[in-house]
Amino acid sequence: MSEGRALTPREQHVWRSYLAFKRRLDNALVQHLQADFGLSAADYLIMANLAEAPDGRMRTYELIEATQWEKSRLSHHLKRMERRRLVRRVPTENLRSPAFMLTEDGENTIAEAAPAHAERVRQLFFDAADPEFLDRFVEMCETVQTGIDQYSMGNATPHNGP
Repeated sequence: MSEGRALTPREQHVWRSYLAFKRRLDNALVQHLQADFGLSAADYLIMANLAEAPDGRMRTYELIEATQWEKSRLSHHLKRMERRRLVRRVPTENLRSPAFMLTEDGENTIAEAAPAHAERVRQLFFDAADPEFLDRFVEMCETVQTGIDQYSMGNATPHNGP
C-alpha cells in the first residue's frame, strides 16, 4: 500500500466542510421525503428515474446505470418497492432482464412528491447561492467527476484545477 500525501490544514477544512454540507443537505431532504411522503431517498431516486423514462419503464441494467448501485442492492430495493405497490415488473423480450415501471400508486406518489422536493431543493440549496457561485460549483463538480473517470480508467494525472 502506498503512502499518500496528508491533507493540508486548509484541505482538511474544505473536505470536512464539504462532508458536513453534504450530510446536512441529504438529511434535510430525506427527512422531508420521509415525513411528508413516506419515501426514502432510494425510493425517490428510482421513482424519479422511472417517471422521467421516455416510455415510463426502465430495464434493470438501465436502473443500475442511473443509480450507480450494485445489482443485488437494486434487486432487493425493487422487491421492497413492489411489495409497497410503488413499482411493478413488466415483461421484456429478454426474460433475464426485466423492466420496471411505476404503478398507479407510484405515479400518484411521485407526482405529489416531485414538486415539493424540487421546492425544498430550491429553498435549501439554490436560494443560498448566487448565479456566479452556481456556475463555478457546476464547473468544479464536472472537473472532479472527470478526474474520477480518468482515475477509474487508470489514466490518473495530477490536476490542480481548471
